[in-house]
Amino acid sequence: MPSLPVSSFPRSFCAPGRVNLIGDHTDYNGGFALPAAIDMATTVAMSPRADHRISVHTGKFSESVDFEIGALKPIRRGDWSDYVCGVAWVLESVGVGLQGANLSIRSDVPVGAGLSSSAALEVAVALALLTRSGLEMDRRELALLCQRAENEFVGVRCGIMDQLAACSGRSDYALLLDCRSMDIEYLVLPAHLRLAVCNSMVKHSLASGEYNRRRQDCEDAVAILSRVLPKVRQLRDVSLSDLERFRGDLDPTTYRRCRHVISENQRTLDAAAALRNHDLAGFGALMNHSHKSLRDDYEVSCAELDILVELAREQDGVYGSRMTGGGFGGCTISLVSENAVDNFKRNVNNGYALRTGTQSEIYICEAAGSAREHVPVQ
Repeated sequence: MPSLPVSSFPRSFCAPGRVNLIGDHTDYNGGFALPAAIDMATTVAMSPRADHRISVHTGKFSESVDFEIGALKPIRRGDWSDYVCGVAWVLESVGVGLQGANLSIRSDVPVGAGLSSSAALEVAVALALLTRSGLEMDRRELALLCQRAENEFVGVRCGIMDQLAACSGRSDYALLLDCRSMDIEYLVLPAHLRLAVCNSMVKHSLASGEYNRRRQDCEDAVAILSRVLPKVRQLRDVSLSDLERFRGDLDPTTYRRCRHVISENQRTLDAAAALRNHDLAGFGALMNHSHKSLRDDYEVSCAELDILVELAREQDGVYGSRMTGGGFGGCTISLVSENAVDNFKRNVNNGYALRTGTQSEIYICEAAGSAREHVPVQ
């Protein structure tokens, strides 16, 4: 890791949330995803302290946490601080000599909404702590480190998509991620297109067990299929024809989980081709198929997400709509023409309130740049 001069404190670091256009629950199966970093971010202000403690405050929860650098252990508190402690713990484990720091966190990424507030926090904290130690890190290495913090410390067995999107976003572009090689292809988003993110206001907690269970289902399937298909290391290596051929070796639930992942990988590649060819109608149709697969085969949608998707598809100027992120609540993503946004917001909000008794929140997002040091405009 190259060294940097340690100066000009206090300093501020921000990392974006992300919305996934298509390709959910594929990343931890070595597959493909198509997210975009968004113009909602977590910012970490960092100033040095002379001792060997890290003191963290977040205005969102009006809470503070203090911990000794040399006494970090993978013991969870079960709250937001696990993401901070997890990053510090992993940095220490790879030989970064952490220095004492005060961290102040603020964020406009909704928590528990499927927009990757956790990865935004992890990446911003990692940048702050690395800078305090006078170091910088390759962005892919940084993404892997933050993923490890979430896997091993927080206890969510997430893939690499969220952290890689936060580390590698680009304004006006979606990112086609190969989650095995970590290669990225940047695909321009048409200027008239808007990313309409609708929050169901149903909070999800991926550490609650269902997310990890889905991953275990996939790993169990790989263990079975690799006996008859020796080259299979992840579900990415299984074709739909292979799956049908050996369907009898899997229980019905595991078969459906596999069918989602394998078909979603192909949908993601097809969606990237549609975007290259300016075929937004084709892209939207693939989004619609993706939601059906996530709802029926992977079973990670919920009634509120299904209602938002249904309402979105009824609106003029909408190319496609689907749930986004891990599921079990959170948000949907709809591709909407710029001139249809106002009607979209009004009609979806009104329809959702009428059918659920809950007011949704709708964010009209732009594709944003990657995590960086935030330098205030003078």
